Amino acid sequence: MYTTRWCGFCVRAKTLLDSRGLPYEEISLDDDPAFRQTVFDATGGWTVPQILVDGKPIGGYTELWRLDREGRLDEFLAA
Repeated sequence: MYTTRWCGFCVRAKTLLDSRGLPYEEISLDDDPAFRQTVFDATGGWTVPQILVDGKPIGGYTELWRLDREGRLDEFLAA
């Protein structure tokens, strides 16, 4: 998950994953002055967080939250 410390949605995404006991790797872009280009090159998205599962971008917090709310997060992660 690509994040910055000043991003509220990054905090929410980490909180959601932590509350579900799901491990994740955080890639902090705080010290990258070109972080938007870095995240775009890696995921195709311009904003943070950008969340990847097995190297495939799923989007940001809203997409993660939607998967969880619909009860599809576990099956998505297991696939």
